Amino acid sequence: MITPRVGSWQLRNCEQIIMGNTELLDQKHFLIGSTRLRNEALILQDTLNYAGEQVDAIVAYDDASTDRTLEILRGHPKVVLIVTNEAWEEDIEARRIAEGRHRGLLLQIARARLNFDWMFCFDADERVTGDLRGLARGSRAGNCDGIRIRLFDAYMTPEDCAPYHPDRELLDFRQFFGPEQRDILMLWRNRPEIFFAGQHAREPGGVERVQTDLCCQHYGKSLSVEHWEETCDYYIRHFPFDTYGRKWLDRKGRAIHTQSDFMRPLYEWGDTLFANAIKI
Repeated sequence: MITPRVGSWQLRNCEQIIMGNTELLDQKHFLIGSTRLRNEALILQDTLNYAGEQVDAIVAYDDASTDRTLEILRGHPKVVLIVTNEAWEEDIEARRIAEGRHRGLLLQIARARLNFDWMFCFDADERVTGDLRGLARGSRAGNCDGIRIRLFDAYMTPEDCAPYHPDRELLDFRQFFGPEQRDILMLWRNRPEIFFAGQHAREPGGVERVQTDLCCQHYGKSLSVEHWEETCDYYIRHFPFDTYGRKWLDRKGRAIHTQSDFMRPLYEWGDTLFANAIKI
């Protein structure tokens, strides 16, 4: 176990750091991955295999998972360090603030123990379809500090609603996607002015020169009908009702789609989807 103090963040009594593949410590890395997880055992092995093809090492925060998430993390050769939390935050506002803290803790630990040039911040249900490593190394990255990636939601449709099973790849698992495009800052250089604070969530602060490139398939709405219903219940119970709960209450029982959640046509992954993209 590492001493419970890293940079300006402190580990809490309910947190500890578990070592993964220690051969990756104290080495020079070009691109490392960072992820924050809770109960992702269904897709996690594929997630780590996918990310491991792009990055040199992975640091992870396991937020009090009750399934095999921690076991899978510890068994993967690209995972170097894991922060484990034994007490999931029940308070809605405190949990929102905790997200920035968790990601900041990972960034600080990575800076303390890994020498790296770029960080890729990903969620378990995301699959970037391009060459992240090549993008960061190439001229398209130029002098930018960070890169936003265009994210599109995958949907279950009447002809494509079989549940996901962990013996297959998640990339290209679903046929149709909504045209709503969210540009997420997932990739940034390791520069000291880039940081996470309590007011941050998915994206850090201090990234001034940003460009948008590549695309990402997001499967949070399309793993299975059962998972859809669990997702609805999660947002209803654990997020502010006016901003999240009401919307997800309306979505219960509506896992199968012929349109996106925003009442727009669905498209197969590719140029037609990108040509009809609507930034939200």
